[in-house]
Amino acid sequence: MKKLAAFAFASLFAATAAAQSVSIITTPVGSFSNSAGAAMAKALVDKAKLRAVVQAQASTGFEETVSGQADFNVSNSFDATFFATGTGEYEGRGAHKNLRYVGALIPYRVAMHVRADSDIKRIADLKGKRVSSGFQSQKTIGRIIEAYLGTAGLSYDDVQKVPTPNVVRQADDFMSNKTDVMFFALGSAAIKQANASVGGVRVLEVEDSPEVLTRLQKALPGAYILTVNPAPNIEGISKPTKLVAFDMVMVVRAELGDDIVYKTAKALYESKPELQATFPPFGLFNPKNMAKPLQSVPMHPGAAKFYKEVGLIK
Repeated sequence: MKKLAAFAFASLFAATAAAQSVSIITTPVGSFSNSAGAAMAKALVDKAKLRAVVQAQASTGFEETVSGQADFNVSNSFDATFFATGTGEYEGRGAHKNLRYVGALIPYRVAMHVRADSDIKRIADLKGKRVSSGFQSQKTIGRIIEAYLGTAGLSYDDVQKVPTPNVVRQADDFMSNKTDVMFFALGSAAIKQANASVGGVRVLEVEDSPEVLTRLQKALPGAYILTVNPAPNIEGISKPTKLVAFDMVMVVRAELGDDIVYKTAKALYESKPELQATFPPFGLFNPKNMAKPLQSVPMHPGAAKFYKEVGLIK
């Protein structure tokens, strides 16, 4: 992770003074999207010759993106759809018609982690346990956790709610023994830290059935269940395990120039080995899936131009 920690500083000097500058806004340092954003920013410097800087902050960063305070935003597919349409956690805030789609990246493979020696064996066993809640700065995390509880027929009414502002703070609470379970995307720096801090973590498997999938997709449109096999860089999985997943996507405001977005899509499409070297979860990146449609969010013309050139869209 030293590459990621040093990158925001080093990237400022990686391009010439005449290079175009862009920013990628992500969730807090240590989160999955922040680590992925740093890897993508490095690719933009190396391949697109853009001066790329990562802006980590506590909330989703959509408002900053559509207002022009940031250029690109790394998020999950359902949250981008909710923001664009003014639904979900953004109910009552109006639609944001200037949000545009750049491309699908890698799946967020998300999981509920408990201590390795915990007596919690299934999602259903979380009934009555201490679970992070609230997430005032990052409400989408609370939605995902409740969706996970819902796969076992539970809700936040069935657990002891422990208020927290965002996903990184809830990891701190887990390591401080204030909660019994920690939510995070596989491969995140916070999981590695928690694994070392509490003497090992273990992932809780989700049940895979048509009924469970229906409940899951009602809360998280576009989500799916996949099987994750054990791997050296994945903590908490010792056998093939079924988890919830949804796509990481990059979005941008409509007003950002076509040339910049074109260069960005092209650089990411051509950089899988470099992205994976910086952030291993990019091993799951399939460049040919980048043009996969995003519900209710139009493709940016700059990205569409590149995808047409390489035959991903007509």
